[in-house]
Amino acid sequence: MPESNKFFFTRLQYESGDWEVDQRMPANVLNSLIEYTTIEIETRENIVALSSDEIFRCPLCYLSGHKLVEFTAKEKENFEKYVKNGGFVFVDDCNHDIDGLFAKSFETQMEQIFGKSSLKKIPNNHLIYNCFFHFDGPPTTSQELNGWGDDIVHNYLKAIEIKNKIGVLYSNKDYGCEWDYDFRNKRFYRIDNTRFSINIVMYALTS
Repeated sequence: MPESNKFFFTRLQYESGDWEVDQRMPANVLNSLIEYTTIEIETRENIVALSSDEIFRCPLCYLSGHKLVEFTAKEKENFEKYVKNGGFVFVDDCNHDIDGLFAKSFETQMEQIFGKSSLKKIPNNHLIYNCFFHFDGPPTTSQELNGWGDDIVHNYLKAIEIKNKIGVLYSNKDYGCEWDYDFRNKRFYRIDNTRFSINIVMYALTS
């Protein structure tokens, strides 16, 4: 586990599915935090099993994949306890497909843990879109425009809120693939496409 006085990016490992996707993305996001903020950063990705109690030491967790999400009993218990005690999980569907296996199975897990209709669309003027950089809703990804997935540009994100704060932020936009490149290539982008990741982290740490 990294030093507690530094922010560290935690990827959740779960027994079903393919959790180890978008492997360059964490380093890219951490580089952006170094560029845009004064937060002290641990530059190595932290990988924690969802079934482990180490999750409760993590300020923000990332969960993604393409395949089936079917949590074990311990994974469900930890996910619920973590979120209900103020934790923040950013969940990103690599298929960017609202009818795909990851989306359907993950949403089923959330219904089982938090109840039916617990995942709700958040308005495009939500604090998460304005807490650092300003966005008029969730930025579109090139993944959505590539013609695979469900061929839909999703103009919303969903969330589970606990005490008026997002505990689970859920995206079908495939930000993980969008940010999955060597951060040294960022100079070729006219606008840095990782900026929204800063909003996600800052919201998780300060809200």
